[in-house]
Amino acid sequence: MHRRIFLQNSLLTLGALTLGKEQIVKVMINEPWKITMLTDNIGIFTERGGTIAFHFSKEGITVIDAQFPDTAQHLIDELKKKNEQPFHLLINTHHHGDHTAGNIAFKDLLNRVLAHENSLANQKRVAIANKSEDKQLYPNQTFGGTWKEDIGKEKIAINYFGAAHTNGDVIIHFNHANIAHVGDLVFNRRHPFVDRSAGANIQSWIKVLDSAIKKYDDKTLFVCGHSGSGYDVTGKKDMLLSFHDYLNNVLKFTNDEMKAGKTKEEILKATEIPGSPEWKGDGIERPLTAAFEELSNAG
Repeated sequence: MHRRIFLQNSLLTLGALTLGKEQIVKVMINEPWKITMLTDNIGIFTERGGTIAFHFSKEGITVIDAQFPDTAQHLIDELKKKNEQPFHLLINTHHHGDHTAGNIAFKDLLNRVLAHENSLANQKRVAIANKSEDKQLYPNQTFGGTWKEDIGKEKIAINYFGAAHTNGDVIIHFNHANIAHVGDLVFNRRHPFVDRSAGANIQSWIKVLDSAIKKYDDKTLFVCGHSGSGYDVTGKKDMLLSFHDYLNNVLKFTNDEMKAGKTKEEILKATEIPGSPEWKGDGIERPLTAAFEELSNAG
């Protein structure tokens, strides 16, 4: 997953001088995006923003999430090279711009954009506030609890388990392939954004992950929206379990610090979540702030 990045960085080191001419040329022409096929018909696209998944069938191409307009166009161009079928359906895991801003790139390519009803409401609310409605392609089909459809040989099922990262996050499951796109319900070893303005709730998020862990089996391959440096955006159930434990540890640490009389500012000075040392890097203040507000019934 990270071979391209490693090779590109190696060009900046003395070690690059030992690469053969053909190797150097190959490294330098690599694109900034990557497509990884998980099966013959299902793959993921990574560039900038939330992980995109796609599915090929005789009915057309189904896409999950859209990143940004420029990266969505990269995806569209690459998928057209791989498959002659038209685009059939675009699904949004939730409303955030790094997952839906690229919807607009599909405006003249498909007729259906699908999302949870809360996701649509959030997308509209944010677009109105930012005066960017002209840059949106809103979902024109929504659901509340579950949604199912047979597309080609696949049975696609979407489940909503409750408020988590937002109040509109869903899981899209390809039943035959047993692959589930969980969007930003999982941040693999990366501190998450907890969007309380869109109904996020960490305690409910933990329950949502409990539901997902019970719903899907040990062979399910999960695709998450984001991962930390050195970690993949795909994994088995242990990826969900680890993030579930991380969220529990965030709440426990924050609660313990509050009981000890620590202020919000003092709590935010933490550099690590006890019990979850693998979550490193920037952004620790995001879950700690959300946990503090949630536990103190603020905001």
